[in-house]
Amino acid sequence: MGSALSEKAPDASIPMAIKVLIAGGFGVGKTTLVGAVSEIRPMRTEEVITEASVGVDDTSGVETKTTTTVAMDFGRITISEEVVLYLFGTPGQDRFWFVWDELSMGAVGAVVLADTRRLADSFPSIDYFEGRGTPFIVAVNCFDDAPQYTVEDVKLALNLDPDVPLLLCDARKTSSGKDVLITLMQHAMAKAGSLSGA
Repeated sequence: MGSALSEKAPDASIPMAIKVLIAGGFGVGKTTLVGAVSEIRPMRTEEVITEASVGVDDTSGVETKTTTTVAMDFGRITISEEVVLYLFGTPGQDRFWFVWDELSMGAVGAVVLADTRRLADSFPSIDYFEGRGTPFIVAVNCFDDAPQYTVEDVKLALNLDPDVPLLLCDARKTSSGKDVLITLMQHAMAKAGSLSGA
């Protein structure tokens, strides 16, 4: 005789969960982006930057940053009754990269957040997702004091494949963050369609 749990019909009200990563270098705005778009109070694992990180973490370009993510950020967006997006912000420093493999399991795609003041910090994230075949887009967080470049110039500087979308954003603004996530989901669906031959 089967258990009551196995005999119970699946609950049609449980929405499909879609996992998305928000990645990028140290201080690029990942925590800010997750907080701006999440419908719930985001879970954060931020700690105060201490003198122990001097010589370990490169804070050039973000000298005023006082906290850092040490594990992940987590947020949620309900798309419809059937679909919920779960956002996982990754830590930016190399010393926390061991967390990335766990966070990336089951992710349908990723946003690589970039900062034109430290564009080279985007390469490890781009390489990570390219190496795993994870669909990703690049969103340039337009900081007020950062040099402004065209989308074409940044795409060329990052040596992105032509099919990888790149857009400009303001991680502080909900509407801008939603545009980033819509672009990612469209890209991930197009990649899935091309793989299935649709």
